[in-house]
Amino acid sequence: MPMSKLAKLLAVLESKIPSGDVNYVVPDLWNAWDYAGRELRRLPSGELLVNPYRFYAAVIKDRIMAGADPNQDYARSLSKTLGAKPKKGTFGGDWVRKAVLYSTMIRTSTAWDHDRSYSLDVKNFDGLKETGTFVKTLALLPLLRKMGVDTVYMLPISRFSLKDKKGELGSPYGVASFFDLDPSLKDPLTGSKMTVEEEFRAFVEACHMYGMRVVIDIIPRTNAVENDLIRIHPDWFYWIKATEIGIYKVPYVDGLENTIPPNPKYMPQVYASPDVQRHIAMFQKNPKEQNPKLWEELLKEDPAKLITLVEQKMNLKVAPAFSDHINDVQPPWTDVTFFRMFLDHPKETAKYLKDVNTPPYILFDTIKANLFAGNQPNMELWNTLAGIIPFYQKNFGIDGARIDMGHALPRELLDMIISEAKRNDFDFAFIAEELNTDNAAKAKELGYNIIIGNGFWMEPRVWEKKFHKFVYGAKDIALPMFACAETHDTARIAGREGGKRLARMVTALNMLLPNLVPFINSGQEVYEVQPMNTGVDCTDKDKFNLPKEDLFYGKLALFDKYAFHYMAPDRWELADHLDGVKEIRARWLEKITDLSAYVPIYFGEFDTPAVGVSYFDKKTKKCLVVLANADYNNEVNVVAQLQTLREKSGCVAREGKIVYATYEMPRDFDQFTPEGNVWIHMGPGEVKVIEL
Repeated sequence: MPMSKLAKLLAVLESKIPSGDVNYVVPDLWNAWDYAGRELRRLPSGELLVNPYRFYAAVIKDRIMAGADPNQDYARSLSKTLGAKPKKGTFGGDWVRKAVLYSTMIRTSTAWDHDRSYSLDVKNFDGLKETGTFVKTLALLPLLRKMGVDTVYMLPISRFSLKDKKGELGSPYGVASFFDLDPSLKDPLTGSKMTVEEEFRAFVEACHMYGMRVVIDIIPRTNAVENDLIRIHPDWFYWIKATEIGIYKVPYVDGLENTIPPNPKYMPQVYASPDVQRHIAMFQKNPKEQNPKLWEELLKEDPAKLITLVEQKMNLKVAPAFSDHINDVQPPWTDVTFFRMFLDHPKETAKYLKDVNTPPYILFDTIKANLFAGNQPNMELWNTLAGIIPFYQKNFGIDGARIDMGHALPRELLDMIISEAKRNDFDFAFIAEELNTDNAAKAKELGYNIIIGNGFWMEPRVWEKKFHKFVYGAKDIALPMFACAETHDTARIAGREGGKRLARMVTALNMLLPNLVPFINSGQEVYEVQPMNTGVDCTDKDKFNLPKEDLFYGKLALFDKYAFHYMAPDRWELADHLDGVKEIRARWLEKITDLSAYVPIYFGEFDTPAVGVSYFDKKTKKCLVVLANADYNNEVNVVAQLQTLREKSGCVAREGKIVYATYEMPRDFDQFTPEGNVWIHMGPGEVKVIEL
């Protein structure tokens, strides 16, 4: 068996320990594994001064590798490593339904001002990187395990374009190459001894050794306006005159509401709109078709200058993307564009064109390829897109993927993507970027294992009773969905009304809810208040939630230099709470993920802010009762009705134990009414878990 990349990384780091006596600090939260290097010093700030080479080598050797089987090949997916076999009647990939996911943006999740210069430097005084890397993320794994996380979900890690970039660093969603990793994730700690690809392989191996899986984000529908594929296939893209980019805008259709889906019934009105006709007229034939000779000459130039040369010498520019919803108020997305999924105009709407030879154009229908198909599938493109996941499976051993906007792809293409991945690994898991729970059944039919769902919208809205609806309605969804109070696109739960109390309550409760998959957004564990992006359910002011004197005031982690506030005073609080809850989840996981063992808990009080769920195990004659007070301002006294639970479980116990509570230690419990119901007091935003 060849030397593992993690073993190579360890050897490289250990060889460089003598040169590691530099000014390098890390947050103590990164040391959830009791590092005790002889140089270790705790500074007045609370940060830890360490030798970076010894520090990262120690987490590999003393924690990650310590429990690994030396005879196993951890470069494969964890399912292959564990020897998982297909089960009759299952689709494969359903391990994700029992997982706890942590969403990480590598560039940000381990960013830190290591040299204490009060700036976040791509290259600091010691030549070391202060933005995140795969190598540094290894130090987070013990913290994630403490929180019960067993799956690392990564925002895009592919090389992205810096042309027309957003913010200081650009968006990872503006992918320039699906098959190259983002070079900024390369860690100078390894110098020239390892490539960024080897470092990612080492990270995946480490996760597998540690019992964790790795899921990546792929973006097959959109790509950067400066994409490597333009050199080979300019015909896969949409073009306008470069001199007209200043007047490029989303066409507005009078007489229709704002932000409505592109239903075919609206298309006659859309194509009759003068603004739509103005917009379509802006599009041009691709540069190769317009001037084959000049195009070939430009291809001989520096590849990095191709897009600029096309703009200068041919007056052509790739057209920016925009929302496929009619009259969406969002402006064009200047850094990304759409692929041409079909080589002809949509069958449904081609009849509305005044000229059948109209150049390919971006419009609400042409980019909603699942609803508006053409007659000529762009099969060469489809084969390329279907090969992305197999590439990462073969080269890095990943375990699953989220398909960005997969529901908007042609059904045949989506089938290709899923079937190709399953052919390589039957237990590969797929996450659907589906927010509408009504579409869960369709997502299941398409081959997805879970959906994102609407938790990020429902859970924060306690007073509108959407939180209650989310908890009690989850059992009726055709596929499991994320139990999440925030994502990288939304407002932070700790930045909303309710603040830390609300954030702590939902994060703990999410670990124990039925038909839901716990999902923790990077930074959520330290009560981060400023969103990573203001894409969904945010206001402009959310970007300025931090104090003005904060280094990251007004910045967004998805685009700018940003480090989470890992030295916040209460930085250990959520991790410590989850450390207790994870043990309960582990004991009860089979029942929590079995709807036949679930019973909702209701209360005798009218309009109570409390919610409750329960599970029973007839074999052990035990029940688990999970109660939460959604009122983050006031304490409550409630009576939890247990009649249905007792009938289904056969449990008659009048004693039990509080195994978790937000404000108290575990203790015996015997507060029952004469009818056998539970009388319970809960503080503001408190969660209590009782085993009967």
